[in-house]
Amino acid sequence: MEAFNPTPPSWTKTATHALTFCCPSCRGTPDLAQNVWINRFAPVMSEDYRRKWQEFYHCECGQVWWAWSSDRQHEEEE
Repeated sequence: MEAFNPTPPSWTKTATHALTFCCPSCRGTPDLAQNVWINRFAPVMSEDYRRKWQEFYHCECGQVWWAWSSDRQHEEEE
């Protein structure tokens, strides 16, 4: 599975919007996902005029979720 494929995989159709950058079901982190797809072909502009993308994750628990790329914690914030 190519994370940057322009065509969304079928598993993304059932995705739930996660309010925190982890699986809403088991709290698993993105690095535990079985599959990843990033919708880089339809960016959205944030309030501060930065681009953000939807990142889709198929968690190892079976839950499919997505969050905005801008919601990801950056290493300097941890």
